[in-house]
Amino acid sequence: MAAAAAAAVGGQQQSQPELAASGLALDKAATAAHLKAALSRPDNRAGAEELQALLERVLSAERPLATAAGGEDAAAAGGGGGPGAAEEEALEWCKCLLAGGGGYDEFCAAVRAYDPAALCGLVWTANFVAYRCRTCGISPCMSLCAECFHQGDHTGHDFNMFRSQAGGACDCGDSNVMRESGFCKRHQIKSSSNIPCVPKDLLMMSEFVLPRFIFCLIQYLREGYNEPAADGPSEKDLNKVLQLLEPQISFLEDLTKMGGAMRSVLTQVLTNQQNYKDLTSGLGENACAKKSHEKYLIALKSSGLTYPEDKLVYGVQEPSAGTSSLAVQGFVGATGTLGQVDSSDEDDQDGSQGLGKRKRVKLSSGTKDQSIMDVLKHKSFLEELLFWTIKYEFPQKMVTFLLNMLPDQEYKVAFTKTFVQHYAFIMKTLKKSHESDTMSNRIVHISVQLFSNEELARQVTEECQLLDIMVTVLLYMMESCLIKSELQDEENSLHVVVNCGEALLKNNTYWPLVSDFINILSHQSVAKRFLEDHGLLVTWMNFVSFFQGMNLNKRELNEHVEFESQTYYAAFAAELEACAQPMWGLLSHCKVRETQEYTRNVVRYCLEALQDWFDAINFVDEPAPNQVTFHLPLHRYYAMFLSKAVKCQELDLDSILPDQEMLMKLMIHPLQIQASLAEIHSNMWVRNGLQIKGQAMTYVQSHFCNSMIDPDIYLLQVCASRLDPDYFISSVFERFKVVDLLTMASQHQNTVLDAEHERSMLEGALTFLVILLSLRLHLGMSDDEILRAEMVAQLCMNDRTHSSLLDLIPENPNPKSGIIPGSYSFESVLSAVADFKAPVFEPGGSMQQGMYTPKAEVWDQEFDPVMVILRTVYRRDVQSAMDRYTAFLKQSGKFPGNPWPPYKKRTSLHPSYKGLMRLLHCKTLHIVLFTLLYKILMDHQNLSEHVLCMVLYLIELGLENSADEDSDEEVSMGGPERCHDSWFPGSNLVSNMRHFINYVRVRVPETAPEVKRDSPASTSSDNLGSLHNSRRPKVLQRENSGTAQVFSLVAERRKKFQEIINRSSSEANQVVRPKTSNKWSAPGSAPQLTTAILEIKESILSLLIKLHHKLSGKQNSYYPPWLDDIEILIQPEIPKYSHGDGITAVERILLKAASQSRMNKRIIEEICRKVTPPVPPKKVTTAEKKTLDKEERRQKARERQQKLLAEFASRQKSFMETAMDVDSPENDMPMDITTAEPQVSEAVYDCVICGQSGPSSEDRPTGLVVLLQASSVLGQCRDNVEPKKLPITEEEQIYPWDTCAAVHDVRLSLLQRYFKDSSCLLAVSIGWEGGVYVQTCGHTLHIDCHKSYMESLRNDQVLQGFSVDKGEFTCPLCRQFANSVLPCYPGSNVESNLWQRPSNKSIQDLIKEVEELQGRPGAFPSETNLSKEMESVMKDIKNTTQKKYRDYSKTPGSPDNDFLFMYSVARTNLELELIHRGGNLCSGGASTAGKRSCLNQLFHVLALHMRLYSIDSEYNPWRKLTQLEEMNPQLGNEEQQPEVPILYHDVTSLLLIQILMMPQPLRKDHFTCIVKVLFTLLYTQALVALSVKCSEEDRSAWKHEGALKKNTCDAEKSYEVLLSFVISELSKGKLYHEEGTQECAMVNPTAWSPEFMEKYLQDFCLPFLRITSLLQHHLFGEDLPSCQEEEEFSVLASCLGLLPTFYQTEHPFVSASCLDWPVPAYDIITQWCFEIKSFTERHAEQGKALLIQESKWKLPHLLQLPENYNTIFQYYHRKTCSVCTKVPKDPAVCLVCGTFVCLKGSCCKQQSYCECVLHSQNCGAGTGIFLLINASVIIIIRGHRFCLWGSVYLDAHGEEDRDLRRGKPLYICKERYKVLEQQWISHTFDHINKRWGPHYNAL
Repeated sequence: MAAAAAAAVGGQQQSQPELAASGLALDKAATAAHLKAALSRPDNRAGAEELQALLERVLSAERPLATAAGGEDAAAAGGGGGPGAAEEEALEWCKCLLAGGGGYDEFCAAVRAYDPAALCGLVWTANFVAYRCRTCGISPCMSLCAECFHQGDHTGHDFNMFRSQAGGACDCGDSNVMRESGFCKRHQIKSSSNIPCVPKDLLMMSEFVLPRFIFCLIQYLREGYNEPAADGPSEKDLNKVLQLLEPQISFLEDLTKMGGAMRSVLTQVLTNQQNYKDLTSGLGENACAKKSHEKYLIALKSSGLTYPEDKLVYGVQEPSAGTSSLAVQGFVGATGTLGQVDSSDEDDQDGSQGLGKRKRVKLSSGTKDQSIMDVLKHKSFLEELLFWTIKYEFPQKMVTFLLNMLPDQEYKVAFTKTFVQHYAFIMKTLKKSHESDTMSNRIVHISVQLFSNEELARQVTEECQLLDIMVTVLLYMMESCLIKSELQDEENSLHVVVNCGEALLKNNTYWPLVSDFINILSHQSVAKRFLEDHGLLVTWMNFVSFFQGMNLNKRELNEHVEFESQTYYAAFAAELEACAQPMWGLLSHCKVRETQEYTRNVVRYCLEALQDWFDAINFVDEPAPNQVTFHLPLHRYYAMFLSKAVKCQELDLDSILPDQEMLMKLMIHPLQIQASLAEIHSNMWVRNGLQIKGQAMTYVQSHFCNSMIDPDIYLLQVCASRLDPDYFISSVFERFKVVDLLTMASQHQNTVLDAEHERSMLEGALTFLVILLSLRLHLGMSDDEILRAEMVAQLCMNDRTHSSLLDLIPENPNPKSGIIPGSYSFESVLSAVADFKAPVFEPGGSMQQGMYTPKAEVWDQEFDPVMVILRTVYRRDVQSAMDRYTAFLKQSGKFPGNPWPPYKKRTSLHPSYKGLMRLLHCKTLHIVLFTLLYKILMDHQNLSEHVLCMVLYLIELGLENSADEDSDEEVSMGGPERCHDSWFPGSNLVSNMRHFINYVRVRVPETAPEVKRDSPASTSSDNLGSLHNSRRPKVLQRENSGTAQVFSLVAERRKKFQEIINRSSSEANQVVRPKTSNKWSAPGSAPQLTTAILEIKESILSLLIKLHHKLSGKQNSYYPPWLDDIEILIQPEIPKYSHGDGITAVERILLKAASQSRMNKRIIEEICRKVTPPVPPKKVTTAEKKTLDKEERRQKARERQQKLLAEFASRQKSFMETAMDVDSPENDMPMDITTAEPQVSEAVYDCVICGQSGPSSEDRPTGLVVLLQASSVLGQCRDNVEPKKLPITEEEQIYPWDTCAAVHDVRLSLLQRYFKDSSCLLAVSIGWEGGVYVQTCGHTLHIDCHKSYMESLRNDQVLQGFSVDKGEFTCPLCRQFANSVLPCYPGSNVESNLWQRPSNKSIQDLIKEVEELQGRPGAFPSETNLSKEMESVMKDIKNTTQKKYRDYSKTPGSPDNDFLFMYSVARTNLELELIHRGGNLCSGGASTAGKRSCLNQLFHVLALHMRLYSIDSEYNPWRKLTQLEEMNPQLGNEEQQPEVPILYHDVTSLLLIQILMMPQPLRKDHFTCIVKVLFTLLYTQALVALSVKCSEEDRSAWKHEGALKKNTCDAEKSYEVLLSFVISELSKGKLYHEEGTQECAMVNPTAWSPEFMEKYLQDFCLPFLRITSLLQHHLFGEDLPSCQEEEEFSVLASCLGLLPTFYQTEHPFVSASCLDWPVPAYDIITQWCFEIKSFTERHAEQGKALLIQESKWKLPHLLQLPENYNTIFQYYHRKTCSVCTKVPKDPAVCLVCGTFVCLKGSCCKQQSYCECVLHSQNCGAGTGIFLLINASVIIIIRGHRFCLWGSVYLDAHGEEDRDLRRGKPLYICKERYKVLEQQWISHTFDHINKRWGPHYNAL
């Protein structure tokens, strides 16, 4: 022992290398134990020194990693061992030393015993599946690992499963983040109390060893890092270093997993400053340590960071042009270093310009000192480790190690502080990184663990200035990409904005920092500090102003823009994430009165920033034309804080509003956006490309609207409520450029707008006013009312699924705001307004999701068109809502016609905003309304129903919100002299409505009709554009008459503006000068305007009444309702008026006007008394006609098109119905059976391509469109009723030995072992797997037409879902998928007439005829077109399936193979049809495939080819069935294998062989004869099988019993007699001898009653009878009778002619009565049994097995799936693939057989086929049905194509969750699964699923 220790110490003197080597070789464990003992002594100095010396040597970093660290010292790496050997050795030493001489594993176990596992803390990386429970979470970021989630109880909670994006850690056990009720069983117990104290000596060694180990790691990191060249770090080098360090870091990670005891040791080591100082200062003599320290300092410096000891003056190192200018601006030198770092970072930008831009950056000097940005001092291992982690761009292993330590509380605090200290450095590294995405995720992975904890966040905020750091870092980050703003005044603008084209914004690089900021603002204590700190608020507003006015759009007026920039994505994302979300975070803490101060602070600094902004862009009062920016975050901050102040904090609105001038400026830009939206929708921005539409849509889209359009509209509402209403209204119309349109004249000149845009801009302006005046989102609605309104609006547009509703309803983006999606209020509101429609299936197979649809009362009372317009992204949604509303009214009988949008009563206004209603009572608006009503009545151009609708809406709003004092204003009627302008006397709408306006002076172009010079009475209408004569305006020459004034909106607006802003006159003049007029005159110089005076003599009331006449098309149609019922005036809310069209709206308005004022009532009555003269018919001149007609023509064309489409659709529909309809008689189908007609008619076919009808002939054959597909559905039948389940545990595996395919395979290989091959291939059928199924849509075409059709498809460039080269096409008529054409055999329509007459020949004669007919060789018909086609279709059929499913012969290519294959195709199709009918023929009738069966044609093709192979007559089984041969005992001579005994033959196969060997068409009596003969064989087989199954004593009893009856008459038709005979025959051989006892148990002896035996025999024979009946049905067209299940046998037997017709059914039916023996029964049975005897002599066991045939197959089914999807997911998503033993990225499972496969996994590829495709070929012969585990969807592979079928798992709301994005619990939808199974069994995947694509074998 001592020697070893001495050797270890000896290593200290480097002079004894040989000693050192031997020391290492000595036993490590012994050394460790010795050292531990030495250290345990009270005086352990010697031991400590000894250990230090050992570690120094073992862990020396002098052996650099064999890395990029530099080749020159690689030689020093000493010893061979290759790279990494030394490191491994060092690790071994460490493990030994830690364990102190014991085993390392035992040491680990010992430490684990002391783990107080209160927290889970499991760390995961991206793509891990975790859970989040909102019910249990306190922080929105809370997450649980699957194990903790399933161990806890979350039933009924709102949880979801999610795939981690960036990685995370499990929060189970952490009560700061989640409620304790959600903890799992393991972490519920606060177990610290009962865990014993850690013994001192257990971890003693760790405390000594670990510091050296970590220092060694740090040295390696220092060594390995080479300052990257100019092009950024070469990731290769860094990754190399990291790979080599993998074992060390993993070792540390393993230590963290040992639990709390070890973690606290690690924490001590990592945070101990003394240790760090001693080891790393680099001051020792050790040259290596010095070098390492130098590298560290270089790395610091190159990162733009300084080490405080270096006494350098900041900002002086390599000064740059940018630095000085910044310093001058009174900035504390902070950006000095920034400028210098940036200019070196960003040489890719043109340098000088970069600095030029920065010169103008105006930063407030309030920013904190620059130490935040560039001073780092590391005081502990932890700090330097984090530094290198950042330097190496967050390697995953390091991140996991650092996070694994977090459960240790002390470490958590230390680490969080360290992280904050490095925050600026993280930002810099992130900006430079090439892999910023990965890095972002890793940063957030860490920060979300630190900042979600409120207590921790508060502590760091107080101690480390967290908020200052974050805001400063964000500001710095954005400063690197600022450009000059071009908004407003391009030349002199001082404003800078972020450049949305820069990578920083484009790639969302700022995301991690912003996300952290939002995260800490969600904590109240932190947010409070932020809101109280004025300096921070100033800096933050400064930051927000960088986004104000970004991504400016300039309207293209001439060319279409060349390159559509997509920067708007970046701009919207930036405003939402960097501005809006922090804003919502702050707002969530301003909910109560006590927080008023915060709001005042924010509003104050926000207004200051806005004022600075207006100054910077030189804004006076007119926005620059043709510019719009959608980004005004400062306006929106201001708006939202105002709203909050009034709504929650009871602040007085006026106390936080600025002066009038500021309000006027504030409203300009939001208003500009609203006008621009209208311009964009009017296609005025079309030359800017599609992206401008994209911006308009994003602005109102559900995720953005409450941070964008809502605050904008609210701000405009606030401005409108405080500014002069006339000013506001005229501003609106001026912004929307429709001022010139608002004239009484019929013609006008619009200087700023083309005529084609006028109408939609006018609609836009009026719609905007309606929204402005009726929206109450921020003006008094409660949160629940808002939620309800939003939900109703979305549901009215379309029925919605639950998830799309959650997505469409703008939630308050801050997660803590309370309106969480899926919260109780959401669900309760949803159930109040909507009904759930369960998911349904449409016959076409398209699957619906569960939908919510509005309740009837919602349509009736809550449908709000205004809200719908505000929230629609696509204009078509408004139409959709109106259509649905119309349908509701029709259906409920409330209104039959085309309704107008209903007027909805509004919630009352909050008192602060009462001023908004003044807009409705201002003369300007009344003049506009009057003018528009007049223009509509006079049919001026460019007005639409929508305009009228909005005008009436505004009038109604005015009446609803009229001022209360209506003191019958007769007083104010003191004559026109008193009013200062001659339009309206007052400003109240109620009184202005009745005010008559006599004359109006208008400015009109000289060409206008109003300027006619002839006498006023003139009636000529030949003038251009004249109005119709009856309303001829009188042009009065008395220009001076003071009758009326020209009303100019613009002048009004300017006048008001000047009243408010009393500036010096010079400035004012400058303001008034219209800036835009000269630039914007219309292209042709405008004709002179002259003034004309029109006689009007109308009031608003009279115009409304005339409008009523006009709309209803009748004179005097309006009759005041109150004349009949005065009550109506008292209660004006009358249901009859709530829904209807324009007429109803007018009546409703007149009623409201009358009920509000007696005067109005009187005047309405007066107007109605004056009978209006009839209006003469209009004569319209050609020019006017042109303009008027253009719109009408378009309308008509649209209607025509609609009509045509509808007609086409109905045609198609009726076609589809007839095509799909099973029962409709169709004459073009060859299968039409017309037995009634005596004469033979040739079948006539219609060609769907050329449309000609005619018979199919040898030269020009016709064919059926067919789809050939290989199918293994039959092979999936099983013999047990118990359904197979999908395995969800390791135990439940599925073995396919009991499937039909497997059983048949075994049987064939058994036969092939003992019998002659060619004979075996006639004894069975194949095609259970990979059989060819033929189906048709029933349409026929000429084969030559088809060829040219294929040619045209081949040349068609359109991408098709199928491959023409493989012969695929779609039927030209019904578009069903097909891939071949089956020729129709020429001949009679129905072959029955000649052949079906029953002949009276005896069975013996018929047998001879059959034999002769079969013996004739079938020469192939002469080379005709028909025969060529027959050959080619046979080739197609062969190629449909793979070779392995065709070749079963031992001699490859033998003709027997083809023979077997061909009759098996017939078998496959018959068996499948049987399955489609449900496995029996009880239902009878035509086949389910209806008239669309092609078996008849298929038989012709097969028979034609089978006749080419003649069977030698001595081998023909027909002989064995019908003739007695002399029994030859030497049959089994040794050298040749015997033939298969006839009793081993499959009878159904024999039937098909016999029939297909006959010349076609077949005669009915021959068919019946063959069936009768085969039935005798079948019956004998049944008896033999029965005899084998029962016990010895039963056999002897039966043998005896039957022998007694042997001589009775009809003995040959009695089963007892025959059974006894069979038994006695077979007893002669060895068949019954070797019977063990296990056979007896097969059937309980008591069950062998005569009834049971009869049933057994019938069941044995039934499958044959069914197939035969189907065959007869197809060949001779006889209908199948329907019957009860118990009588199926007898009905089919009589149908096939097996039952003699005279047979009476009085006594119970016995199957034996169907027998008709062609030769004496006993003889032939003896002959058959003899063959078996001779075989069983040698192979008794196999002989018996072959006799028992399983005939009862159940229908095929897919695997049964579990109720809950989670059970599948949890088992399979971590399951390893059996082939490559990795966990597949996309696991899938086959629903047919349960095999687990990798989708797209290249690991399991075989010859370029991926595993799913391969499996689909092996399991389903090219058809595969796979459930994709990670997506919950089912994918279908069919041949070379695939499609996504959909999901059979739905959530509680009946929705799929593709890709498990929502992660809600999913439950099986039985109906869907049934549909899937049905499509699989009926082979209709190709027809029902539409979206197919090629998979190129890559699935």
